[in-house]
Amino acid sequence: MAHLLGAEALHLEYPTRVVFDSVTLGIEEGDRIGIVGRNGDGKSSLLGMLAGTKEPDSGRVTVRGGTRIGVLTQADTLPDDLTIGAAVVGDVPEHEWAGDARVRDVIDGLLRELPWDARIGSLSGGQRRRVSLAKLLTGDWDVIALDEPTNHLDVEAITWLAGHLKKRWSPNAGALLVVTHDRWFLDEICTETWEVHDRIVEPFEGGYAAYILQRVERDRMAAATEAKRQNLARKELAWLRRGAPARTSKPKFRIDAANELIADVPEIRDKVSLQSLAVSRLGKDVVDLLDVGVTYPTEDGGTRTVLKDVEWRIAPGERTGILGVNGAGKSTLLGLISGAVEPTEGRVKRGKTVQVRTLTQRLDELTPHWNDPVRVVISGLRTSYTLGAGSKAQDLTPGQLLERLGFSSAQLSTPVKDLSGGQQRRLQLLLVLLDQPNVLILDEPTNDMDTDMLAAIEDLLDSWSGTLLVVSHDRYFLERVTDQQYAILPGPDGAGRLRHLPGGVDEYLRLRERVEAEGSKPSASAAAAAPTGLDGAALRTAQKEVAALERRIQKLTAQVDAAKHALADHDQSDYAGLGERMKEISAQEAEIEELELRWFELTEQIG
Repeated sequence: MAHLLGAEALHLEYPTRVVFDSVTLGIEEGDRIGIVGRNGDGKSSLLGMLAGTKEPDSGRVTVRGGTRIGVLTQADTLPDDLTIGAAVVGDVPEHEWAGDARVRDVIDGLLRELPWDARIGSLSGGQRRRVSLAKLLTGDWDVIALDEPTNHLDVEAITWLAGHLKKRWSPNAGALLVVTHDRWFLDEICTETWEVHDRIVEPFEGGYAAYILQRVERDRMAAATEAKRQNLARKELAWLRRGAPARTSKPKFRIDAANELIADVPEIRDKVSLQSLAVSRLGKDVVDLLDVGVTYPTEDGGTRTVLKDVEWRIAPGERTGILGVNGAGKSTLLGLISGAVEPTEGRVKRGKTVQVRTLTQRLDELTPHWNDPVRVVISGLRTSYTLGAGSKAQDLTPGQLLERLGFSSAQLSTPVKDLSGGQQRRLQLLLVLLDQPNVLILDEPTNDMDTDMLAAIEDLLDSWSGTLLVVSHDRYFLERVTDQQYAILPGPDGAGRLRHLPGGVDEYLRLRERVEAEGSKPSASAAAAAPTGLDGAALRTAQKEVAALERRIQKLTAQVDAAKHALADHDQSDYAGLGERMKEISAQEAEIEELELRWFELTEQIG
């Protein structure tokens, strides 16, 4: 493979610290490199030096003659007075850019819902980010450097971007450098991972899963001071190995080595203990949405139905992820659960002991403490917080919780306003948790977090014993902390309906593709005539089996919900009896999972 660019003895220093010291790297054609590390360790600075947008204090970056480098930074540099079209394709005539398949693909993948002649100044931050990304991807580059490209993108756009980058060049051509906290994205596109830490850049073969394995092997041989980080990485590796097979297909390491490493690692969550504690805290009833609909008035004097016919009985200890495009009604659904939104149809029934708290995208919890040091903020909180359940329960002080969330003792004296965005989000999560809710709603909680901090938060949530509802564009985080997913999808009348996703995020993406395809078809008959993987008797047999599976899954789900509610009436001191009940529930849930896998296989064949 031909050499594209290299760095020799790079040194970068700020007034208070040295960021890099004598770093030497090389990038070849075909490289797809993900850059990870803690916030502030220099990931963006490294990307900038390699891409030529930042000068090192010493050392040099050499680029092969004629190599074209495209860069997406985190800065918003688009002029407000430009239209979207002018920003993306400039003054190129329409017949030229419209005839380029790659340009059409980029526009369709990122800007489909935006008016082509809209002014940049009228767009939201997320929309401006899409335009910047589209502008870059329509260009012809040998090397593309992306700094947090998935910020402000939804699951569909992130999936599209990964697919675009995978097919943009042939396997041994072009090069990609990407800084991102999106671990699914890293595993999907990267063949090499660079970890930035302690003034150096350490390379690992493979994507995120391979990086985690190799880091665990490194940490196993490290000093005792690395023990905490090692345990966290081992737990994350256990999740990766027990997850989708796609996550272990690309990394070039021995699978038996991974199995040996996680042989003594327990399940990610102690479901029996957490479920039992959740029932004792919440009782039978949490929040029931009964035939709920929500309609809003529009500016033209009409009305718009956002949600319709929503039937959802949320169980104690349930951990659910919610998917949907922007404007689908996710915030309205969360508002119904928290009580901030009243239904215009149906009713919402809440249990008497339910205490709902929401971690919003705003920093409302921190506003009263904006000028206070972190130490003063936590001094006014409860003195201890119980984490976990049963024999694994432990009482932690706010300070110990902050330490688990990555705060150092020196940062306790820092005013809240001077914390980084990620530190503010972590402190906000701490304030919400210390309020001891039994229903926790997380609305895009991964913003401004690096991969290590996301792993720490996931570890903390693994021991949280209430009902958890999560809205996030971070596919890895969503699948990691929840046990099931729902989507808000438009019905025939355009109003959002809540739909269970036995196949998870993959099923959601497939359903969204179908919705888009049906929206572009001239009639229902054309949709009915769409080709499938089966035909004739085989198709009819598969359709009958799918219907039978759906009935069985619905019946078992109802039985599991009833059994969970019945736990509230059981003697809470009868641990043996509770354990037996939970084993029965776990067996039913395992059967549901098997049925859902078969359902997913059949629906894939049917199309």
